[in-house]
Amino acid sequence: MKKYKIGYTTGVFDMFHIGHLNILRKSKEMCEILIVGVSTDELTYDEKGKLPTINYEQRSQIVEAIKYVDQVVPQEILNKYIAWEKYKFDVIFHGDDFKGTDMYNEVEIQLKKVGVDVIYFPYTKDVSSTIIKGKILTKSK
Repeated sequence: MKKYKIGYTTGVFDMFHIGHLNILRKSKEMCEILIVGVSTDELTYDEKGKLPTINYEQRSQIVEAIKYVDQVVPQEILNKYIAWEKYKFDVIFHGDDFKGTDMYNEVEIQLKKVGVDVIYFPYTKDVSSTIIKGKILTKSK
């Protein structure tokens, strides 16, 4: 039996790559049901100042097709406590690139009060949507 009943993770999942697959696989190994919040185009623009390369609908369909994912939901705001109120997950998973940040220190405090664990996985080095885009642009010159 897996340690947790319901797990939750989020991301933009633009230009899906091995780092995305790693967090989904590792998350599913620890929970029976994995809910994945895919950031909307609007949230991504608000947070990063640019739209994703692939639109929300297509990114959601890609994530939904991954065998480790049980449910895809739109991530319209970053507040993980509000997400917990809606989905009642037991654990939240994230890459360790956010560990120790002010935002995630607050997430840990809020979620601990309702019995939710926060688990960080090692960030997959040398791969990101930004790196992939850069390689494509370099090769096209």
